[in-house]
Amino acid sequence: MMETDKNKKNLNAPHDKGYKYLLSHKKVFIELLRSFVKKDWVNEIDESKVIRINKSFILQDFKNKEADLVYQVKLENKEVFFYILLELQSKVDFQMPYRLLLYIIEVWREILKDTSLNRQKRKDYKLPAIIPIVLYNGINRWTACLSFKETIDSYELFGENIVDFKYILIDVNRYSEEELLQLSNLIGSVFLLDRRVGREELIERLKKLTDVLKDISEDEFILLKNWFLSIVSRFLPEERKREVREILEGSKGVEFMISNLERTLKEEFIKKSRKEGIKEGLRRGRKEGKIEGKIEGILAVLIEQLKEKFTNVPSEYIEALKKLDDNTLLLVAKDILKIEKIDDLKKYLN
Repeated sequence: MMETDKNKKNLNAPHDKGYKYLLSHKKVFIELLRSFVKKDWVNEIDESKVIRINKSFILQDFKNKEADLVYQVKLENKEVFFYILLELQSKVDFQMPYRLLLYIIEVWREILKDTSLNRQKRKDYKLPAIIPIVLYNGINRWTACLSFKETIDSYELFGENIVDFKYILIDVNRYSEEELLQLSNLIGSVFLLDRRVGREELIERLKKLTDVLKDISEDEFILLKNWFLSIVSRFLPEERKREVREILEGSKGVEFMISNLERTLKEEFIKKSRKEGIKEGLRRGRKEGKIEGKIEGILAVLIEQLKEKFTNVPSEYIEALKKLDDNTLLLVAKDILKIEKIDDLKKYLN
């Protein structure tokens, strides 16, 4: 990974594997091309003539920077190789054309290694075409050069004598929600759910995808469930991860799965919001350094969260909370949020 922080590396590892897992299935790979690569030759791809090469060509120089996939495809009876680089990190890498050139050469070296010398020496022997594709999901717009020659100083002087190629960029975050929903397929849905959005927006997107994904095949449904497990649950606490795993394993259809995921995520977001509210109240109270400040910072949040959790909170309970002294309020605030019945609040008010 490009990130220097070790924790970020560990966090991105399952994320990269999740995408590699999805795109290792040729149906999803072909879906990616047909959805995001607007070239005439894409329509000529026959799924029966697509083979995944089970080998990574990442070099030692760039170890841990990314994941890659290679597919061999027969197009008009000619071998074509698609080299897909999964650039699933937040920063743009301006060395991308150079890295791709090295990977392309590695693929050719592997091909030549498996090709007899007699065949290589034939006048009509030609290296197969390699189409480089970069899949990028960073927040910032991709600003690295798309063609290799642009990375060479004064390339304009030498024209066609300079080595050149142009890679295909799939910049996931540049597609609108409407565009991804209109695709009505697995890869578009995954790109939409993987966006860095707020909690409520994530739940809304899950709802919208119920209709979009209802007709996916059984194989694609299994892929989606496994992707959810490795990606969506990675920020959840252990008990929620177990709950998500049980939901996914027990789901027989998209609607059931999304409905239960929506409920679980909403519960977790509310719980997290309560914790964040108490922390903010404590911070505000300490900053102001007085009882009034703590009441404004903690009590207001506490009352708000109680009202959110319970439909009716008796006014006398609210008044009793306001009368708690500073130290008692600090001690019981977190415990109060754990209560399951509003009547249990009484023991904290005596």
